[in-house]
Amino acid sequence: MRKLVYYIAVSLDGRIAGPGGEADFFPQGDEGQAAAYANRMNTLYPDTVPTAYRAAVGVADAPNRLFDTVVMGLGTYRLPLDNGITSPYAHLRQYVVSSTLEPDIDPAVTVVPGDPLALVRELKREADAGLDIWLCGGGRLAGALLPEIDELLVKTYPVVAGAGIPVVDGAFDPTVFDVAERTAFPNGVTLTRLTRLTRPAGR
Repeated sequence: MRKLVYYIAVSLDGRIAGPGGEADFFPQGDEGQAAAYANRMNTLYPDTVPTAYRAAVGVADAPNRLFDTVVMGLGTYRLPLDNGITSPYAHLRQYVVSSTLEPDIDPAVTVVPGDPLALVRELKREADAGLDIWLCGGGRLAGALLPEIDELLVKTYPVVAGAGIPVVDGAFDPTVFDVAERTAFPNGVTLTRLTRLTRPAGR
């Protein structure tokens, strides 16, 4: 069965964006470090590069490696939408969970006004399921989908935001993940891959 993977950048205090959705405070390091880090991330996860920028970073023709589907909330979708981009990940199947977004915003985008858990469970059960599902954000959607998150790919930046959108914003539900691998980059960013621990039988 395909997995739901939450791939996200976070601050040291667990914020994925500022109070107003700001994401420009994550430090990238000096010019050389920033370029090397961006190149490494784009090589590892070309599927997550917005379609409009794929040519510029050299992954225009790169096949999808991990994901063929993306699920995001309205807050995450709002950034490209405000810049006139209605299909930010045209190389993926795109789902936006929102009860207020118009359903015909773009023929390449499926707006889901209802239960995101039902959506993800349906995607996981697809008979012709291919690659995994990328949970792009944001925090409230991650909180709603926590029961179905199988893996976390967390880019932790050396900055304290002080306030903002939490990486998971939901009910109190302690969920244990196991650190599968961790990589530190010269610019201070740490990439950690965590996998969900299977619950013991009967619990």
